[in-house]
Amino acid sequence: MELLAEEGQISVAGMALEYRLIGAPPSRSSTIVMLHEGLGSVSTWGEFPRRVFERTRASVFVYSRAGYGASPPVEPGLPIDYIKRHALDVLPKILEAIGFSQGLLLGHSDGASMAAAYAGNVADPRVRGLVLMAPHFCVEPETLAEIRNARKAFETGDLRQRLARYHNYVDTAFRGWNDVWLDPRFSAFNLRAELARISVPMLIIRGDGDHYGTHRQVHMAKEICKGPLETLLMPDCGHVPHREKPAQTVDAIARFYERVLPDRISESQPKT
Repeated sequence: MELLAEEGQISVAGMALEYRLIGAPPSRSSTIVMLHEGLGSVSTWGEFPRRVFERTRASVFVYSRAGYGASPPVEPGLPIDYIKRHALDVLPKILEAIGFSQGLLLGHSDGASMAAAYAGNVADPRVRGLVLMAPHFCVEPETLAEIRNARKAFETGDLRQRLARYHNYVDTAFRGWNDVWLDPRFSAFNLRAELARISVPMLIIRGDGDHYGTHRQVHMAKEICKGPLETLLMPDCGHVPHREKPAQTVDAIARFYERVLPDRISESQPKT
């Protein structure tokens, strides 16, 4: 397998996906694969991936889904079940393409839901644990209200301008996510069955002030999950713990990583 460069594009399922790798190739190192939020990309993670790398010494792989960041969109856009479709149709091919050997899936918001959907449907021994930040396991009225607010800010405020710093195809990125969530058919989305099948350890992180949902998401996981589950509810924190409480978030992830991967692959990390 050809070794990955530090950044570039990978070809997966007819898509050219922007990526960034910090550390050794995933075939040679325990790796944390990061799945971004609904309006996220490689660049929206900021310095968080490097901070995680520096604390854990695990390699960190981040990528932008099709239509986000510098990844070109694909037709016909996001399907109504895009969360499960990405988890089942695209993510396995990404893990294969990068030579993923073992590690964690770390997702934020939509990305957290995708990580849970993957682990709840695929018995993958390489995935040793999940870190889910602000996950959505079901659709809440509070979430839809914030997404309607986002639509207004995009159409009449400065949200489009701010998002354009991170997305080459900003209208495609926003409309795809926003239109699906506000489609009445999407209200049926839930991951109850997947949560019941997840056996690997999970760490769920949520902010007390997260307006994109409530702690019902955490309660739902506690009620359904049969595997080891840890939760961290952060005071004075909203929807983005890794930006609002970076030190506390990185510390929690590092401690979780050390617990679930005590036999992590040992190698000398190259300079990056």
